[in-house]
Amino acid sequence: MINAAAAHDRRVCVLGRSMEQNVQMALKLGYLVAPPGLLVPLSQTRSLPPHKVVIVATGTQGEPTSVLVRVANQDHRELAIIPGDTVVVSASPIPGNETVIAKTIDGLFRLGATVLYDKVARVHVHGHASQEEQKMMLSLLKPRFFLPVHGEYRHLVLHARLAQSMGIPPANTFVLEDGDVLELTPEGGEKAGKVSSGPVYVDGARLWSTASAVLRDRRLLSRDGFVVVTVAVDKRTGRVVGRPEVVSAGFVEEPDLLEESRNVVMKALGQGDGRRMEWTYINTKLRDALGRFFYERTRRRPMIVPVALEV
Repeated sequence: MINAAAAHDRRVCVLGRSMEQNVQMALKLGYLVAPPGLLVPLSQTRSLPPHKVVIVATGTQGEPTSVLVRVANQDHRELAIIPGDTVVVSASPIPGNETVIAKTIDGLFRLGATVLYDKVARVHVHGHASQEEQKMMLSLLKPRFFLPVHGEYRHLVLHARLAQSMGIPPANTFVLEDGDVLELTPEGGEKAGKVSSGPVYVDGARLWSTASAVLRDRRLLSRDGFVVVTVAVDKRTGRVVGRPEVVSAGFVEEPDLLEESRNVVMKALGQGDGRRMEWTYINTKLRDALGRFFYERTRRRPMIVPVALEV
């Protein structure tokens, strides 16, 4: 790309922290050679006509804060697409990233760009070593133990078999999953148990594990919504008075169903006959009765939140 830019008298601007670091390292080590003055900062490109500039940017996997995604969302402070621009996405989607990448490409098209990607042009640059290159690395390093760490499980197994074909004993090759513990000694190596591992969710200043009750409740709320049941309780006698109020959010918009649910509440509480009841009993009774009623009518299980209002 740098050679092509130099041949057509274009200046090259590299954007994105990881891209900038990789380019600087490659230049320093001599793997990348750029004529003097070819690489310029973004500020210098403003004085050049568009057909004299090439931008090399991060974001081919749809990373939310990457340059390409911010440009596609018109959220970049210094860079914008103009009709007629050509964007080359020289990567194929990593499994799981297809949706965000498609949205990014759609956003670029909406801004008037011509987008070349692996489905319409041969522009994909593979970022992984071939088997012959892996063999070369193994023959150069001659490792005693081999532990593949990148890719899906099938990739790990095939990589381990490749290492065995290069002479590493099967007893010294290990295919591990997240959380597996590998113990190495002068005599050999073995799996030595498992530790807790997995995604950690960041919510403001808090960290949540995937087993958190808070996340479980949020998943339930996002799927089925919630219903708040407000029951008036005489603060002197502890008896339920009046008819309850039932309000839903993210569940249904059917007044008749909610009105019917109020009757279910009254029936569950003995038609409001004035009996003294403990709030723990009322709470459990309402959850059970309304849970059954809503599931029978909607085949959904909203979160039910009983509330006592003293009067």
